[in-house]
Amino acid sequence: MEKHAKIYVAGHRGLVGSAIVRRLKAEGFDNIITRSHAELDLTDQAQVNNFFAREKPEYVFLAAAKVGGIMANKTYPAEFIYKNLMIGCNVVEACYKNGVKKLLNLGSSCIYPRLAPQPMKEDALLTSELEPTNEAYAIAKIAAIKLCRYYNQQYGTNFISVMPTNQYGAGDNFNMETAHLLPMLMRRFHLAKLLQKNDFEAIIKDVKKYKLGWGLDEKINFEDEASIISALAQIGAYKNKVVVWGDGSVFREMMDADDLADACFYLMQNKDAKDIGELVNITDGTDIQLKNLIELTARIVEYEGIIEYDTTKPNGTPRKLMDATKIKALGWVPKIKLEDGIAKAYDWYKASVEC
Repeated sequence: MEKHAKIYVAGHRGLVGSAIVRRLKAEGFDNIITRSHAELDLTDQAQVNNFFAREKPEYVFLAAAKVGGIMANKTYPAEFIYKNLMIGCNVVEACYKNGVKKLLNLGSSCIYPRLAPQPMKEDALLTSELEPTNEAYAIAKIAAIKLCRYYNQQYGTNFISVMPTNQYGAGDNFNMETAHLLPMLMRRFHLAKLLQKNDFEAIIKDVKKYKLGWGLDEKINFEDEASIISALAQIGAYKNKVVVWGDGSVFREMMDADDLADACFYLMQNKDAKDIGELVNITDGTDIQLKNLIELTARIVEYEGIIEYDTTKPNGTPRKLMDATKIKALGWVPKIKLEDGIAKAYDWYKASVEC
């Protein structure tokens, strides 16, 4: 990519998209174009076609998606498959029709089968059944990967697909209904810590900033401490304990979004579709048991209460460790250690509430 090339980052307000924009700006790229959902609905084919025809971006990072945690995926499967299918189809086709030099399509580790051999290599794709709790989202992401592959095959495009592991970091989503694992844990511990301190002023500021979801925000009476305590209990935050889903036995890999942005930038600058093939994992190749991740997060947040496991709730996929052989062979390795990354993300979260 040339420093003055026109680069479109789809999903620039999200966790990954915002990290990519930060990285591009840090490298001196000065012609980055973005659009909010209100300005451009990527599920609307006509809007997408008009935008690409008018703006003619040379490079595209597709980081836009409807995302959420295990409960959101389970509750809204039709929305997850429809919206993500439409985003992928519309953006890939528009890139082809308008001569985009290179597209980087961001997928997800959930594309791999529920019981894929660990660590999961790229060729595990479509070898057995997906995890039921996020199957709808996974199918849409798999479709986008295949779109890129077949457009490259038929039209000679340069579209690459990367599969990042679980992300966290600055710009994350902290709504308890739709958040992913780490921000959900982090916020639950933080709110419980504030309850222990009877700091209702800080709780109110936090809830008004990020919302709780599940229809709770409309029911809270911020003048009544009992109402606030009741609402927080429904998302698992109490004065004397925090309730988390599952039994803590599963394993997860986590990566700071700034590391992912670094990988995406590296691949866009140095590698083409012919180098990468159908897809490449963006991963460190190491994971952590959820129980240990939960305890690490509690320690960083400085929460000192009880952690209770609700074993009536699903664990999700037993393990989601991706193989890092391919990305390391391409010349990239992550740089941010997990504990440092979580601490950095927690500092950002606290500061963002004050903004």
